[in-house]
Amino acid sequence: MKAEYFAGLDLGQSQDYTALGVIERREGSALRLRYLERMPLGTPYTEVVERVRRAMRSRSLVGERHLVVDATGVGRAVVELLKKAELGCRVWPVLITGSGAAAVRRGVYRVPKRELIVGLQGLLERGELQIAAGLGAGGALVREMAEMRVRVTDKGHEQFGVWRHGEHDDLVLAVALGCWAVGTKTRSR
Repeated sequence: MKAEYFAGLDLGQSQDYTALGVIERREGSALRLRYLERMPLGTPYTEVVERVRRAMRSRSLVGERHLVVDATGVGRAVVELLKKAELGCRVWPVLITGSGAAAVRRGVYRVPKRELIVGLQGLLERGELQIAAGLGAGGALVREMAEMRVRVTDKGHEQFGVWRHGEHDDLVLAVALGCWAVGTKTRSR
């Protein structure tokens, strides 16, 4: 049975971690989170690109590969570095938005954070995403997911995130980006 791999990359900055999660999709099977990494704070983007290159070119990923990158903020420049890094996969730049509907324009996807988080939550609740045994960051992912909250602004807009000081949502976003791409590619067939 042929496999496809969808890696989500949430890019951090000085106070946010960068995280990479790889989802395996096989026809007729649940999605499996096969790889999850939270890179140390301050990891230079050149090193991030190299780590992603090694992960995406890994011999254990036999099949079609996709890299879904948070292109918000500094992400646009990092997307260009990734495209030049000979990753052997399709690169999907995603601008994470606060509202609206998902759309694509000139090869860049605009996706509301709500769609990413609710989509991941639904997959987990229905048992359609399995976390491979032995993932070192698997426990941190579960804790992050449990800490996700929605706030409604004075203007009625929803904001999703982890609002406790010292907590992060990088692992959740990395996995959510990969899962979102699986659904997007499946619907476009």
